[in-house]
Amino acid sequence: MLKLEPRPQASAFWSIASPLLALVVTVVLGTVLFVALGKDPVQSLRVFFWEPISSGYRIGELMVKATPLLLIALGLAVCFRSNVWNIGAEGQFVIGAIVAGGVALLAGKDTSRWIVLAIPVAGTLGGMAWAGLTALLRDKFNANEILVSLMLVYVATLLLSYPVFGPWKDPGGYNFPQSKSFEAVTQIPRLMKGSRVSIGLLIALAGVAVLWIYLFRTRAGFAQQVGGLAPAAARYAGFSSRKALWTALLISGGTAGLAGALEVAGPIGQLTPYVPAGYGFAAIIVAFVGRLHPVGMVFSAILMSMFYIGGELAQSRLGLPKSLTGVFRACCCSRCSPATP
Repeated sequence: MLKLEPRPQASAFWSIASPLLALVVTVVLGTVLFVALGKDPVQSLRVFFWEPISSGYRIGELMVKATPLLLIALGLAVCFRSNVWNIGAEGQFVIGAIVAGGVALLAGKDTSRWIVLAIPVAGTLGGMAWAGLTALLRDKFNANEILVSLMLVYVATLLLSYPVFGPWKDPGGYNFPQSKSFEAVTQIPRLMKGSRVSIGLLIALAGVAVLWIYLFRTRAGFAQQVGGLAPAAARYAGFSSRKALWTALLISGGTAGLAGALEVAGPIGQLTPYVPAGYGFAAIIVAFVGRLHPVGMVFSAILMSMFYIGGELAQSRLGLPKSLTGVFRACCCSRCSPATP
């Protein structure tokens, strides 16, 4: 008779080995899928795992994709460690993009370059306000934050559709549903010429350091995690589970909103209906594959970015379906959850 029993404590070995094992299993399953689709598995795996890092420009594009994923995942890690299930980071990302885009559209030819500071701040506040709705409903009415945050994603998407199809629609845009391109002064500074990588990457890496210090070296970070996981113990120790709820959601919403602001004022350069790119949902995978650890999420964000870019290349070069990228992400995530032994 076989009997499954939970470990008394997490395995240090498997906490490192399971993501690597998941990657190996993903490659094996991917090979089977490629063969079943009649594609050369070696060439297909090369497109997914080598082409995205085969040149300096492509590495830069990898960082462009990884930046919003990492920023959103950092905020989600605070939520999940606090036992607050924010599934609506995509909506907070979109609201941050809308608010930041509105500020960017105020710029004219003579606007000071200082507006570039107001744009990410506006996006951050927008994301925090949207996440605050979930916190308010959970706090005052005990509404389930999973359902509330998820439903608000669709509300945010509809809110984006209104300005780009209506008052913010570019009159010279040949009737396409998009705002006019933002003025050059609103452009988030780029790290190097000839690359789309912006200082958003540096902000995300700084966020990694800040989150590590907050979670593992401060009393507030300890209280945050205890307040979410064990409310009774938190009250006994003088910690507030209510404060943990608000803090987690506001931090998560702020990072998602900041990611949205950096995206529309960086690589996109305008508001379009295609701002919702799924980063908010993919960042959930990034957070768990990275074991909700700031450093681990750096590597998982890069891996997820490879799946994004590899999937796009596989569609254009090999004629593979877009859904195959989702299969890769699902295979990797299903074997990297914290429940992995």
